[in-house]
Amino acid sequence: MSDTPVTTRDSAIDDWMRALSASTGSPGGGAGAGVMLAIAASLTSMVAGYTETDDAGRDGLDALLRRAHALREDALDLADADAEASQAFGAAFALERGHGRAEAIARASVAAARTSAALGLRAVDAVDDLAWLAQHGNPALVADVVVACGALRAALAGARTNVSFDLGSLTSAGATLDQVREANPALWQSVRSFDGALARIDRVSAALDSRAAPTDV
Repeated sequence: MSDTPVTTRDSAIDDWMRALSASTGSPGGGAGAGVMLAIAASLTSMVAGYTETDDAGRDGLDALLRRAHALREDALDLADADAEASQAFGAAFALERGHGRAEAIARASVAAARTSAALGLRAVDAVDDLAWLAQHGNPALVADVVVACGALRAALAGARTNVSFDLGSLTSAGATLDQVREANPALWQSVRSFDGALARIDRVSAALDSRAAPTDV
C-alpha cells in the first residue's frame, strides 16, 4: 500500500478495508463507526425513495430524504476526521515521558472525544427518521430497515465507547474523573444521550423482528 492517506470518500472499499485491517489505528474503530453511520444513512435514503405517501406527507418524506443524503456525506467526513484524531491520539501516547507528554495526551484525548461525540450526535439525529420508516416505510424493504438499524446502532455504540474511553484517558494526564466531568460537561453528557438513542434503536429493531423474520427457527 502506498503512503498516500486512505480516506473513506476517495478510496475503493477494498483499499479502505485493507487500511482498517492494518495495525496502525488510523483508520480504526471510530472511523468504522463513521462508515456504519454512512451505511445507515444510505439505507435510510434507499428505503425512503421506495416509500410512497399521500400529498400531505410528501414534504415530510422529501425532507427525510434530504437529511439522509446530508448525513451520508457528513458521516464520511466524520470517519476521516476520526482517523486523523486517532493518529494524533496514538502519537501523543508514543511520546517519551516528560517533554510535554501529559499535555499532549490531554489535548489529543479531548480532540478525539469531540470528534467521536460529533459523530454520535449525528447518529442520534438519525434515529427519528429510521423509526418513522420502520412504521411507514415500504413494507417490502423491512429487512433493509433492520440492517440500517444495526448499522446505526454500531455507529452509536462506537461513538459512546470512544467518547468514554477518550475522557477516561485524561486520567493518564493526572486528572480525576470528577475533574474530567467538570471540565467537559457537554462531552460527558453526550454519553447519556447515546445511551438513550441506543435504547430506542433496540426498541425499533425489536418491533420490526416479527415482520422481518416471522419464522420460528
